[in-house]
Amino acid sequence: MKRVTGIGGIFFKAKDAPSLQAWYKRHLGIDVQVWGGAAFNWTDGEGKPVAGTTAWLITPQTSNQFAPSSASFMVNYRVEDLHGLVKALKEEGCHVLDKIEESEYGIFGWVMDPEGNKVELWQPPAGQ
Repeated sequence: MKRVTGIGGIFFKAKDAPSLQAWYKRHLGIDVQVWGGAAFNWTDGEGKPVAGTTAWLITPQTSNQFAPSSASFMVNYRVEDLHGLVKALKEEGCHVLDKIEESEYGIFGWVMDPEGNKVELWQPPAGQ
């Protein structure tokens, strides 16, 4: 079974999220949307779109999105078989959070790494 196949997103907290979002938009040209982040659509070597997106988000420092981690960031990793990977991680003794979410955006699960960082695992919908 393949485990991680790529990075689906990078999320981090900021003391002043709106100001930092504006900075990234102005100085780095990131198309920050009203939800606080941007979606980078994947392209091939010629710039033609291919299936896949990487999300990027700046969230307020007070957000509990990364709980139970106290880290200021969370990485979302793409996986092919979330349920299979979660099962394998549990069998290997990893601290897997019990919650699994399924939505139109795919299937999400979480595991804590040995240093207490919350890691998001994401199985995208078919074709993405």
